[in-house]
Amino acid sequence: MNSRDIPSPCVGSCQLDPAGESCLSCRRTIKEIAGWPGYSNFDKQSVWNRLLALPPQMVEKRCPVCSAAFVCGDGGLNARCWCSDLPNIMPLETDHGDCLCPTCLKDAIRQREAGGISSSH
Repeated sequence: MNSRDIPSPCVGSCQLDPAGESCLSCRRTIKEIAGWPGYSNFDKQSVWNRLLALPPQMVEKRCPVCSAAFVCGDGGLNARCWCSDLPNIMPLETDHGDCLCPTCLKDAIRQREAGGISSSH
C-alpha cells in the first residue's frame, strides 16, 4: 500500500441494515463499499469525511485484546466517541478487526509513537 493511500473504513464485521443499503458497522453505503477499490484518494477521503460527520453510534463492545467491556461511540468531546479525543493512529495493524478498549488503544498509541506498530493495512 502506498503511504498516501487512504485506508478502508471497514472494521471486518459487515452487517447490512434491514433495507440492504448500508453496513451497520462501517456505515458505508453499498455503492461506497463496492466502489472503494477503484476510488481515488480524493473519493476515499470524501467517504471518510461523510462518515466522520455522522453522529456516533453507541455500541457496547468487548475489547479483542483484553476482553474488557466498554462503550464505543460515547464519552468524548463534542458528543463524539471517547477515542476521537485521542491521537489518530488508524489503521492499526492488528488481527483484531474491531475497536480496542480505552486502555488497549492508549497502549497501541504509545507503541505507535515509539515506532512499535506499523500503520499499513
